[in-house]
Order: sequence, then C-alpha cells, then structure tokens
Amino acid sequence: MIITRSPLRISLGGGGTDLPSFYRQYGGFVIAAAIDKYVYIALHETFRQQIILKYSRMEVVETVEQIQHPIVREALRMMEIENPHLEIASMSDIPSGTGLGSSGSFTTALLRALHAYRKNFIPREQLAEQACRIEIDLLKEPVGKQDQYIASFGGLTCLTIDRSGEVFVEPLKIPAEALHNLEDNLLLFFTGFTRSASDLLRDQDRRSRDGDREMLANLHFIKELGLESRAALEAGDLRRYAELMHIHWQHKKRRTPGMSNSCIDRYYELARDNGALGGKLIGAGGGGFLMFYSEHKTHLRRVLCEAGLREVRLRVDFSGTTVISQT
Repeated sequence: MIITRSPLRISLGGGGTDLPSFYRQYGGFVIAAAIDKYVYIALHETFRQQIILKYSRMEVVETVEQIQHPIVREALRMMEIENPHLEIASMSDIPSGTGLGSSGSFTTALLRALHAYRKNFIPREQLAEQACRIEIDLLKEPVGKQDQYIASFGGLTCLTIDRSGEVFVEPLKIPAEALHNLEDNLLLFFTGFTRSASDLLRDQDRRSRDGDREMLANLHFIKELGLESRAALEAGDLRRYAELMHIHWQHKKRRTPGMSNSCIDRYYELARDNGALGGKLIGAGGGGFLMFYSEHKTHLRRVLCEAGLREVRLRVDFSGTTVISQT
C-alpha cells in the first residue's frame, strides 16, 4: 500500500500569466502558497490483473486503454505500466471545482504514487513537468503551470516562467514575522458555488492566442501586480500587499464574463465594510473561495459566517507532494 498527498494552493499574485498562451509570448510570473489541505492517493497492488479506480465514480477495467478518467489513463501510459494489478483511490480535503488547484494536486500525487510503485526517485521539478505534460500537452486542458509546480514543491513560492516554458522556482524571501502574520490574517471562505474552470480559462486562452488587446493588457497588468506583491511581501509590508490584492481583484473581474456574480460581489463588499483590507476570488473565477486579508479577523469571521459563508482555516504547507506511507 502506497499513500501520497499533494497540497492544494492559493495564488498570491500573477495568476493567469502561467498559461502557455501568455508565457510563450511574454513570460509569466506567479506567487503561490501551498496550504495544509490535501489531495490523497492510495495505491494498492491487486491479486487479479485488473485496474480498480475509486474517485467520484468507480471503474473496474482490465486495460489502461479502457480507463475513462483521463488523467489516470495518461499517467499509467506515461509510466508504461503494463499488465496492471492496481487499485487506486483518491480523496480530498476540499472538493474539486473550488479554485484551489485540485487537478494539479491530483496529478502530482498520482504520479508520485506510481513512481513509488515503480521504485523510482523523481526530483520535484521533473514531477511537476510530468504533471504539466499530462494536463497541458496530452489532454489539451486550458491550464497553466502554477498548480503542478506549487503542489510538487510546496511552500510560499515564486514561479518565473520563461517563454520556452522553463520554470524557475524560488522560495519567497518573506521575513519570519511577516509569514506568521500573513498566515494569521489570511481568511478563506467558501462561496457555496462550485464550477468547472475550463470555460473561463478557454476564453482567456483563446483571446490571448488571438492577440486580444484588452486581455493581454489585463494580464500584463496582473503580472506587474505580481512583481509588486513580491516586493511588498519580501519587505514585510502586508498592508501594501492587501491593497494590491484588492487592485488585482478589480482587474481580474474585467478579464472575462462570468468571473464574478452579484452574490460574490455582495460578499466581497460586505467583507470590505467589515475589516478586510483586500481580497479576491481564488482560481479561474465563477465560484469557489474568497480570500481576504484582515487585521480584524474575529469580527470579519463573525460577519461572514452569519452571512452564510463557511471558513476554512489554513497554514502554509512546506512539504509539497510526498509519500506519507509505503508498506
């Protein structure tokens, strides 16, 4: 039995510039934080030659080609696992469709389990690139490289993406006291809406590839805000970072139709009226989690919980994708 886990993530700056349609022309920059909420993969060798998959559905098949789950199918193909005797089950602390990068976390956790099964050592960068190859190159999903890399590496991390697609990974050099305050003052609330990010991301991807001036100008501005956010965080200026979060959200909402809705806007304004210095919707938009920075946490928690939102407490995960059990 092999059990792996990959952290989910929050994006702290530059989100959207990690899509190939943007970084292949201009380069991308993202700050992301892995959080202590996880996707788990349990892999077990079966007696019979078959593949048993347990996720939101259950599959029992005899060959890799019969697998319906696209990521599992491509991962087994990539690992060249023939005549499989495998049972694979996935679990998650937070459901998919909530903007916390669950697909990238699932893919890295699955690949890490398969490498452990094959008794392979795999560096974190190679693990992230294999996950990117499955989602971006093989499955043609309109996703970027942020989720796979932050899931693999963990931590509070800056990702600079070259036009070639090479990713340079650097820990954010945030002072220790600022890190503790950031963890204490970031609040995450579930909006009640889940959604597939694909439609919103496909719109961004198509418009970027077509050279849409409005979309490209928006992403260039978001990239600059990401670099400013890095400077603010490394200087320990969390109030300035909160201001940049607010500016980021105002511009992100203009990126594509469906990014927000009247209900999310009301929650956001309620938070701003009750102590949130800044905030934004995590992920591609349309639902999922609202994240706020506030120095008046107790009051803000009470107000938003009374409004019907559910809080998820978080800390930064520094372990990345790991094998937590192998017997």
